Amino acid sequence: MFEWSFIPLAYLAGSISSAILVCKLMGLPDPRDQGSGNPGATNVMRIGGKKAAAITLLGDLLKGLLPVYFANLLNVSPEILAMTGLAAFLGHLYPVFFGFKGGKGVATSIGVLLGFSWWLGLIFMAIWFSIYKISKISSLSALVASTISPIVTWYLTKEIYLLLAALVMTIILLWRHKSNIQRLLAGQEA
Repeated sequence: MFEWSFIPLAYLAGSISSAILVCKLMGLPDPRDQGSGNPGATNVMRIGGKKAAAITLLGDLLKGLLPVYFANLLNVSPEILAMTGLAAFLGHLYPVFFGFKGGKGVATSIGVLLGFSWWLGLIFMAIWFSIYKISKISSLSALVASTISPIVTWYLTKEIYLLLAALVMTIILLWRHKSNIQRLLAGQEA
């Protein structure tokens, strides 16, 4: 029964918006009202620069990583571990503290994957950086790395629940990036 407590706690952790808090603390405009309107690291970089974006990215990554890491540390079952990761991810997308309007979830999903397996998170980041180095397009890098992550999850963990969690995150990330995908296909993505 104790294991189940990780799920709501992970959702609450995910609901803490790093972008909004960083912007508020650094005297920047609310990211929901500026740039793309997305409370994520990329938009924070547009409105506040690299330092603000790096802090936001770290915060978003940690809120995915820490709940999963602690659940893993306490040796919860694979299904609870998977649901804990999904809860943190969904908290970022639909934060209870910010009217259920959150970011797109890339950094938080990386944190979740790192919690599942350090290698899994590091491979995701390596793919992201490789694609970014070639294309200079953040959304394309995230989409490619996310699409590959369920395959890598299965290869590294052989856990069906972790595979399902990675697959659900990928599907949601693709859906949340549908406007980016349309711009990519039209050759208009910045």
